This record gives sequence, C-alpha cells and structure tokens, in this order.
Amino acid sequence: MATIDDVARHAGVAASTVSYVLSGKRSISAATRTRVEAAISELGYHPHAGARALASARTQVMALMVPLPLTPGTSMLRPEVDVNVLMQFVAGIAPRARVQGYDVLLVTDDDPAAGQRLWAGSTADAIIAMSVQTDDPRIDHLARAKVPAILIGLPADPHGLSCVDFDFEDAGRLAVRHLAGRGHRRIALVGPPPTTFERRMSFVERMVRGLAQTASACDVRLDVIPTAARRDAVAASMSEVLDVADRPTALVVHHEAALPSVLDVLRDRNWRIPEDISVIAVAPPSIAEQQAAPLSSIEVPAHAIGATAVDMAVAALSGAGVPETRLVRAGLTDRASTAAPPA
Repeated sequence: MATIDDVARHAGVAASTVSYVLSGKRSISAATRTRVEAAISELGYHPHAGARALASARTQVMALMVPLPLTPGTSMLRPEVDVNVLMQFVAGIAPRARVQGYDVLLVTDDDPAAGQRLWAGSTADAIIAMSVQTDDPRIDHLARAKVPAILIGLPADPHGLSCVDFDFEDAGRLAVRHLAGRGHRRIALVGPPPTTFERRMSFVERMVRGLAQTASACDVRLDVIPTAARRDAVAASMSEVLDVADRPTALVVHHEAALPSVLDVLRDRNWRIPEDISVIAVAPPSIAEQQAAPLSSIEVPAHAIGATAVDMAVAALSGAGVPETRLVRAGLTDRASTAAPPA
C-alpha cells in the first residue's frame, strides 16, 4: 500500500507538499499540484482517514442518532419501532450527506448520553437526532455539544437546538376540517402502539393535539385508538369504539404498519369505503394508492425532511446557520375515500 512518502518520491516533492495538496492549507503551484495528483492516481494512494481528520479537525462524518430500543430481556426491537418509517428519513439523509461530502454514522444506542460520547470523542462533525420525545433525555447532552446538533422532531423545549419536522398539529387540524366539512361528527384516530404514547413521542402528541383542538372547535367527538400492527391487535383495539351504536363514521389512520390490518378489519365487517366509513391515511402516496381502495392521504415528506436536516447541519458547520425550527405544512390528497357519513 502506497504511503505519503512514496507519493512524494514519485512526484519529486517533499512529503509536506503532498500533505498541503491534500489539505489545501497552503497555496501550491498548478504544475506541482498536477504532478502530485498524478502520483496519487498512479500509485493508488488513499490518505488515512484518521490522520486527515486530525489535520483538518474535521471527520467528514455526520452521526445519525436513531435509537432502536429493545424489548427488555430480548434482542427484539420494541413493538413501537417502525423501521420502515425510520428508513424513509434515512433515505433522505444519506444521499444528501454524500452530495455534501459527508459519510453517515448510524448510532442506534438509546442511551441518552450517546450523543455526548459522539462529540466528546470527536467522532463526527455534526449530529442529527431522530425519534424525538416531548421531554427527550438526549436534549441536555446535545445542547452542550461542541458540534452542531439538529433534531428531526420538536420537543417541548429544544434548548436552543435547531429542529425540522412535519407539522403534525397542522395535519391533525387538516384531517378534522376535511371530515367535519363532509358532515362527520364522530371520528377516530387509529394511532401507534400504546408504548409510543407512554414514551411521549413528540409526533403523536402533536397529531393528537391538532386533532383534539380542531375537533372541539368543530363540535366533533374524537376517539384515540392506540394499537400494535398485528391484525388481531388492530381488530381488538378497533372493536372497542366500532361496536357501539354511536360509532365513529370516519377514521384517521396514523400507523403505516397497521394500515393493511385496519382495512382488513373493515372488510371483515363488510364495511365499504367511503359509503359505510370514511378513511384518511397519514402515509406516503405509494402506500395510500396501492390499497384495494385508494385512500385519501396526508403525506409526511420524510425524504425532504431528512435532506433538510443535513442542509441545516452543513450550514451550521459553515457558520451560516442560526438556531431555528422548520415545520413542513400538511397537505391532503383527496382520492375519494371520504364522503358524507352513512344515514
């Protein structure tokens, strides 16, 4: 394997000149730079990442904190963890980071101090934290970080950190206004598992707040149905509110993994969409459109939010960023899965 000294000998320059060409810390003549770059190419030289980081004080790495808590006593993820949803954000983060010249280090530890270990060990130039709780124990550690930290989510107190997320409150308001405008007076949210509510995940609390406040203003009764994704769990959870005389006439499904089971339960009851019950899915268009009955939907633009988090981190690293909160407003695509409630 070629070394920096090999490159220097091949190009007829000092090793320090090769280092300056690589780091850009000093001006090198065009002719000398060309010789050095040719020698690097011919010898297949690759600078040592650790040495380069020490020289530049940059690692060209962004740490992505995606806590994946395990069920106690097992090696299985807790039931509220929806890896497919998380990967939608990662699919927006990784390509944008690569374009910006950064690798992404995935950190799945759910220890609140994991962020402090990252910046204290100079492991990454910036940190992006996902799965934010309303009172997130990681925030104190990240607020003290000596590197920029960006939150995908909105805690109750960001402690001066920049945040980017979907406006879940706005989504809740939009869903209720849409359904109330068609005459519905009792609706239900089919939401994530109970553990998601217990952990006070920011996104679900904001969604419920938007739904509840607008339902109250529109004289609409709201039921909240937490459920696991399994079909039996969905059926049991939904029966508690559907098996009554004054049942909800519309559902807002904010649980991608459970959506197929929700539709199965409705089919088992021989309920038609939207004649017997209206449905709005909070899901990507690819999921809402692929159902047997295409569903009206509110999309969480995960790719765009992930890419924006990277851009905010890069701006902070350049000194151009200031602490801010960016919320992406909700939009509803009507695919005719909502109508007036049954008579």
